[in-house]
Amino acid sequence: MQTLVEDFLQYLRHERGQAELTQKTYAALLGAFIHWAGEQGLTDWAAVELPHLQAFLRHERQRPPANLPPETTRKLAPDTVYLEIAALRAFYRFAEAEHHLPANLAEHLALPRRWKRLPKALAAAEINRLLAPETPETPANLCDQAVLELAYASGLRLAELRHLRLEQLHLAAGFVNVIGKGNKERVIPVGRPAAAAIEHYLAAGRPRLVTPKSPGVVFLTARGTAFAHTTLWGRIKARVRRAGIERNVTPHMLRHSFATHLLDHGADLRVIQELLGHASISTTEVYTHVAAARLREVFRNHHPRARLPQPPGPA
Repeated sequence: MQTLVEDFLQYLRHERGQAELTQKTYAALLGAFIHWAGEQGLTDWAAVELPHLQAFLRHERQRPPANLPPETTRKLAPDTVYLEIAALRAFYRFAEAEHHLPANLAEHLALPRRWKRLPKALAAAEINRLLAPETPETPANLCDQAVLELAYASGLRLAELRHLRLEQLHLAAGFVNVIGKGNKERVIPVGRPAAAAIEHYLAAGRPRLVTPKSPGVVFLTARGTAFAHTTLWGRIKARVRRAGIERNVTPHMLRHSFATHLLDHGADLRVIQELLGHASISTTEVYTHVAAARLREVFRNHHPRARLPQPPGPA
């Protein structure tokens, strides 16, 4: 069973151009089913039937998360079950198309409705604190400064920042080329503060990080290697703490801040979609809910007649 999953992951990697994180997520989700199937005596995908898939999903809805003790009353998050169904459906589509399996059993699994979480953005004052340069200058904090400036100026995903190469920079012209999800290329304008931070890092920071074996990516660790996902995010989290920001800042929050602040200042939603690299406008539309919520809050807090006094009760 694992061999066929490996073929599927190769397909995602080489033909679909899926991101490394997406591949790892699919591998973990399908691995959970293989583990459960082994406990049921199933050792071949051909022996799996629709009732087995349904029984697996019932089991998943009842089990606690893997990082919690068995006696906990918490259940697996609905989003995780949603992703498991999505992984099974994608796997079965591949297996049927490649004639590894005779039918797509997972097409009968309905994806549950997901609650849309509104993206959280940093306030303008928090962004200003986060982007304040640190002293004394070191190669590491020059790198951090360039990463943060570019992340907020361009809305790049963490993976796009990690994989950004020197030849993709066109700072004199004010833009960068980005290879996003599905190997789709997009052109992102870069403002002068971000371009200046990157130029300063390239002149005074990166040369002190480069080793003979360093790759051609823009941002390098202290060992001259490309950043791993957790390493780069750890660096950003440390910078957030040093800036005195006490909120739980997530990897996507700078990207959310980029989009939310653009919308707040009148940017067209279609333009934001292109800048973020969203395949569907429905993904971008979630930011309109954030903007509407913010407008209501501003109105309630600042309009003199936003909160009218209650009429007196009966005497």
